[in-house]
Amino acid sequence: MKRSSGVRVCAVAAAGALSLALVTGCSSGSDKKTDDTKASGSASAPAAPAAKKLTKDELQKLLLAQGDIKGYKVAADKEIVSLSKSKIKVDKPDCEPVAWATSALAPGDTDSDARNSVSQVPEGVDKGDIEAAFDFDVTIVGLSSYDGDGAEKAMKAVADGVKACAGGYGVAQDGDASKVSKVVDDKVPAQGDEAIGYTQSIGMDEGTADFHTLVVRKGNTIATFYTANVGALAGGKSAAVEIPAAVVQAQLAKFK
Repeated sequence: MKRSSGVRVCAVAAAGALSLALVTGCSSGSDKKTDDTKASGSASAPAAPAAKKLTKDELQKLLLAQGDIKGYKVAADKEIVSLSKSKIKVDKPDCEPVAWATSALAPGDTDSDARNSVSQVPEGVDKGDIEAAFDFDVTIVGLSSYDGDGAEKAMKAVADGVKACAGGYGVAQDGDASKVSKVVDDKVPAQGDEAIGYTQSIGMDEGTADFHTLVVRKGNTIATFYTANVGALAGGKSAAVEIPAAVVQAQLAKFK
């Protein structure tokens, strides 16, 4: 059975603010004293310290855990944890942040990231009904953190990538190649400090399927979300799935 490598990462995975306030000073006295102060530059505010990225362990603790969302199962699947950028090959460099975010990998330049999966596994399903047993949605969640303005640069890279890759791009994992026919910018609600959503149309065994990705920044940390139906992916079928708002809200609520 052939399966699109563009969504293979998610199929495999499914199987298993910092805000700083600037303090400004003011002085009282005569107009002449104020003018003298301005001239000397002594009233300038001190520079804010650069944002410091969170470590992998700190990000791991920020990921959703079992019990954080009622009705959802949280798993740290080995395939997700071990996934790396080196395993994903894209034929257009500008499209790399777009492909990385969909795979729960850091869309920017950082070595601090973590990921897991959150799924709604059906209950009371007959063990003999394989199709029903795999008919559930899984959301792959990725967190990444950056020093300085790295998070803002990563968001820009994603936004630029969505525009540059509107006409599609080629992607491969472990030699299994497929084609993203188009990338469309989604209008998403305001979330965190900055949010970007996009839909990728990817070739499947039974035509083309649309898949949504959401990227949200809070301070110098970025969260990425991608949701798919396990049964549809395994069968190479098209099944558009919305990213659960409950998962997004619960994950963002864990950021300070």
